[in-house]
Amino acid sequence: MNPSFAEDKIYHIYNRGTEKRKIFMEDKDYFRFVHDLFEFNDKNNISNINYYFDPETMTVEYRYLKNSKAERKPRKLLVEILMFTLMPNHFHLLLKQKAEDGVSKFMQKLGMGYAKYFNKKYERTGSLFQGKFKAVAIEEQAHFLHILHYIHTNPLANLNYQHRVLIVEQVKFLEDYRWSSFPDYTGKKNFPSVTQREFLLDFFGGEKKYKEETKDWLKNRTKNLAKIKEVALD
Repeated sequence: MNPSFAEDKIYHIYNRGTEKRKIFMEDKDYFRFVHDLFEFNDKNNISNINYYFDPETMTVEYRYLKNSKAERKPRKLLVEILMFTLMPNHFHLLLKQKAEDGVSKFMQKLGMGYAKYFNKKYERTGSLFQGKFKAVAIEEQAHFLHILHYIHTNPLANLNYQHRVLIVEQVKFLEDYRWSSFPDYTGKKNFPSVTQREFLLDFFGGEKKYKEETKDWLKNRTKNLAKIKEVALD
């Protein structure tokens, strides 16, 4: 059962495809989900009629359609998206609620919006995700420190023989992994408009310090993961 969501509290959010199926079949699907992370994080009603996402730019961009005179209201965030990682059949988010019932409203819009896109594109029907998203409040400092690295190092599961790969090579792999906020946290521009990073970067002392903290955490990754079983949600 998910917790009751409260403003300014931090939550680890997780969901995966029904029957563990892939929810991202190609790069354009990942781009679409990143687009939706930005687009649906708004108290205002969203209309995609006047805005579109162009994956060919390799960045998240929001533009008026040609000949459109519509103006977009300034966004009113439902949540702060502190970080995210997308994997072939699941995703992880770290969210801070900024509006009443903000997490629930954001996740409802995100889940329904992406599922509608996916089902139409791949001519399928039925649920895309394995039930309602899972969430856990991050309240203990020890959990807080570990969950950040847990989310950002998740893509290492795609790295063959990771136990034989040097730490510096693992970090390089994470910096090159497009479908995560990790590059933005280490100074490599990826999807900077999607996440609100000031809080965590101030906490760690900047991008270089965060990268070094990640290296240190990876040295004892197996032991560190064991400390957060109850908040990891996999």
